[in-house]
Amino acid sequence: MTPTIGARLRDLGAGWPRHASGPVTAMSDLVVPPAEAQDREPDETGQQTPRALRRERRRRAQEEAAEQRYLRRLARANGHDSVPHRGSYALGGGRVAALDPPTMWRATTVQACGLWPFASGSGAPMTGIPLGQHIHTGATVCGDPLNWFTRARYISNPSLFMLGMPGLGKSTLINRMLIGLSAQGVVPLVLGDLKPDYADTVRALGGQVISIARGVGGLNVLDPGAMGLAAAKIGGQAGQALAAETHGRVLNMVAALLTIVRGAPISDHEQSVLSACLRHLRERTPQGQTFRLPDLLNVLEEGPPQVRQVTLDRGQESRYRDAVDPLHRSLLGILDGPLGDTFASDTSTRVDPDATAVCIDISRIGEADGQLTAAAMLAAWSDGLGTVAASHALADAGLAPRRWFFTVLDELWRPLRAASGIVDRIDALTRLNRSLGLADAKITHTLKDAEALGSEADKAKARGFVERAGMVACAGLPKAEMEDLGRVVGLSRREIELVSSWSSPPGWAQDGGHEEPPGRGRFLIKVGGRPGIPIRVAITDAERHLHDTNTRWVANGDADRMRAERAAVMRAVTGGDLPSTLDMLPHQGGEQEHHDAGHHDAGHR
Repeated sequence: MTPTIGARLRDLGAGWPRHASGPVTAMSDLVVPPAEAQDREPDETGQQTPRALRRERRRRAQEEAAEQRYLRRLARANGHDSVPHRGSYALGGGRVAALDPPTMWRATTVQACGLWPFASGSGAPMTGIPLGQHIHTGATVCGDPLNWFTRARYISNPSLFMLGMPGLGKSTLINRMLIGLSAQGVVPLVLGDLKPDYADTVRALGGQVISIARGVGGLNVLDPGAMGLAAAKIGGQAGQALAAETHGRVLNMVAALLTIVRGAPISDHEQSVLSACLRHLRERTPQGQTFRLPDLLNVLEEGPPQVRQVTLDRGQESRYRDAVDPLHRSLLGILDGPLGDTFASDTSTRVDPDATAVCIDISRIGEADGQLTAAAMLAAWSDGLGTVAASHALADAGLAPRRWFFTVLDELWRPLRAASGIVDRIDALTRLNRSLGLADAKITHTLKDAEALGSEADKAKARGFVERAGMVACAGLPKAEMEDLGRVVGLSRREIELVSSWSSPPGWAQDGGHEEPPGRGRFLIKVGGRPGIPIRVAITDAERHLHDTNTRWVANGDADRMRAERAAVMRAVTGGDLPSTLDMLPHQGGEQEHHDAGHHDAGHR
């Protein structure tokens, strides 16, 4: 700061004796040469010769001419017709040609810091199955209900509820979870494959595919299945407890069939009569044998004492008949109606508890046969979840290794619309998955599937499926649907707008090319009050061949070729020679998409 006029400058050396820093300093022997002897720049002396000045002017003129030529060359390139019209025509106006997107490189933060010093972690969840890339950051997103419950502890209930319009890739995302969890030793259970969407994948994984339809295969709903075999094998008090649980599961399944046939739930009195009949059948049936629905009908006809006691007939035949006749008629409706051929005979193929994956295929049931479809789905759920309970009971007894399971309950709207009160049966079958070492994925289209139910109690129970789910995944949905879902899940306005935009169609195709439906492969994963994670799923060639839900929309000339390609991929997956086999297959739909994932990855462009 410049001192003011008249101010006295402060002497910083006042009070210090002379030579206090020593007899000799760095400045003691410093000799400054005279000005004429110093090395000075030519332009500082003012004594340049005319020849030097002319040489300097020529140099500067040459530099200015070269700069003008460069600017004129840029102007000509900027005005060329091949350059897209971006910015202004002036120099530096921003007119540039279109550039290809740069290559994305992925690496862990430990590796990337040596290649690029500004790398940082993505912050996206990396525990579980690689699902896709974050739409905004490009980071890899991993997750599934089982790993997020057991390893990451993100959720308190290992369940996933998925909603979305048809054709946007809901089953594709579940299929990826199924493949990844199978590689981790988890047993996938597809309990009721309607299209089928998962049968080819389960076959490629070396699993078991069971078909249920008229004339194809049946399922005896009174067969205790794996739970009965496990109870006999365990024995003792634990075996008796498992046998009692088997009795309750069979009772719920018969009640569900009666609910579908009647279109209304059965009464508590009729349920008590059914329970007494099933106990009587189990007591008189030899060990290792099973009974069927006609046997249950015969017990009602005979009226043994333990059954009559429940009906409070007081020794009067007329009171007994009045009590059991409605139930008798409903059972006759099952046997002689649309469900009899499928559920009145012995089980054609039992679920193998040691299989690597299981798919119960009900795709051969007619689309218009809603009652049989709903009954087959409920029977498949009951049989599959009974297998899970049997496996854990054997593991608790030390008779089998501990196994985890992942169940897929697709097209949930089908059984919900089959009959009033069926939501209670679904709730009874699936509520205790956390205690069973079981993760599940329920898939439907919209929340209006629950609103279409008859009573307010059923609607509330169906909405409870979404409220109890640990994860909620949303594909493209209309804005009104997203607002209804937001009141249940807790979506922000920005999240509602984002998912709603995925259901809005783009502009009309200008070239008539193959345009994907809006929002295909895009999902918003919501967990509690956390912000949603928007992802984009890019499938591999193996997934594309194994999981094609539009096989009916293939021209005749291409059907044989696609079947051959799918068979080749299945052989490659089963035989462990996937890369070399895929190289020989023709690619469809443009460029091949690959999916890479790593732990705490960082993306660089």
